[in-house]
Amino acid sequence: MKVRIYRPAKTAMQSGQARTEKWLLEFEPAAARSRNPLTGWTSSADTRGQVRLSFETLEEAIAYSDRQGFTYTVQVPHRAKRRAKSYADNFRFQRPA
Repeated sequence: MKVRIYRPAKTAMQSGQARTEKWLLEFEPAAARSRNPLTGWTSSADTRGQVRLSFETLEEAIAYSDRQGFTYTVQVPHRAKRRAKSYADNFRFQRPA
């Protein structure tokens, strides 16, 4: 069974870093999704696609997948560099143009 371990990115509606510090473990889809001809909904016979486990650290997620015998791929997040700014910097004399 293949799983993916990753840290979620913040959503477009988020300004802070809440809910982006935990590591998530998701199962890779084992079966393709199919379209129901009557309703038009997509469905799958694979119920593991609904399971999402969260862990505090990457090591905990790796240890869990090793205990269960899962093969895993880890996606390391790219963190943006941030520079502390203040409102007073807009009015200083040596401000970059």
